[in-house]
Amino acid sequence: MAGPLRRLPSLNALRAFWASARHGSFAAAAGELHVTASAVSLQVRQLEEELGVKLFQRTPKGLVLSPQGAEILPGVSDAFAQLQATLLKGDWTDDTRTLSVSVAPSFATKWLLPRLDRFVGQHPDIDVRVLATMELTDFAAEPIDLAIRYGHGRYPGLQADLLMRESVFPVCSPKLLEGRDAADLPALLRAATLLHDDSPDQDPTCPDWKSWLKASGISEVDWQRGPRFNQSNFVLEGAANGLGVALAKASLVQYDIADGRLVQLGDRATPIELAYFLVYPPERAANATTAIFRDWLMAEIAPGETAVTSRIKHRRKSDAA
Repeated sequence: MAGPLRRLPSLNALRAFWASARHGSFAAAAGELHVTASAVSLQVRQLEEELGVKLFQRTPKGLVLSPQGAEILPGVSDAFAQLQATLLKGDWTDDTRTLSVSVAPSFATKWLLPRLDRFVGQHPDIDVRVLATMELTDFAAEPIDLAIRYGHGRYPGLQADLLMRESVFPVCSPKLLEGRDAADLPALLRAATLLHDDSPDQDPTCPDWKSWLKASGISEVDWQRGPRFNQSNFVLEGAANGLGVALAKASLVQYDIADGRLVQLGDRATPIELAYFLVYPPERAANATTAIFRDWLMAEIAPGETAVTSRIKHRRKSDAA
């Protein structure tokens, strides 16, 4: 080289050299960088002039690195690789108060969203972004911090904190019970329309009407009749609107029962094998924002004076007034 540099060369010029060396062509490098081949050639030539060396030999078959270019390339490649890794990681920003949460649509609608206003009220500086999806999260490729998932809790390479177990029981609208004996559950189910959940988030351990009726010892009910839905939310809304009786997961109907939109039929809740878990890469456990959201979730689920029980008590007082 001509001598020690007083300043670093242009980043664009270094990037043009790096792309050209990898592709062996100004034209191919131009395609990667979304500029013209002449612009890439000019940037490389300017870099050569600034360094005082030839970086490439131009041949009919393409570009060939000169000895000086071959000496420089590893350091330039390492620098750009480190820069990419740092920027793509995202931890370099000051925006540590943004939290992206992936969650199943039914759980988002029926459990998380009715409570989320309390989290926002307690932590107005944290911007929560909810992605409702049934797809498993690829934490390495997606900008997701946490996922709430329903399953066995076995997620290789990830931390899975148990949030809550689940159980199932029949529910319906109070309107459907008018003029009927709610205590005689077999007779009620024989006369009512049964609503069926065919959503993709149903699991093999969750009973359908056939298995639930058999386990409950209730016979002479045509378990196959009634409309079918491909979303759990539709099943529960159908029940709340008086369409029929649905089998509901307890976590998804807490607020509807508290608000009087739905009532539980009978006193038998069937526990199921799968549960809800908070899932995230282990290294994110130390992140302050992640810890705040996790602690808030656990507090919402903890037994005792929860917002749901408070709402039930408030409604009962209003009814008595």
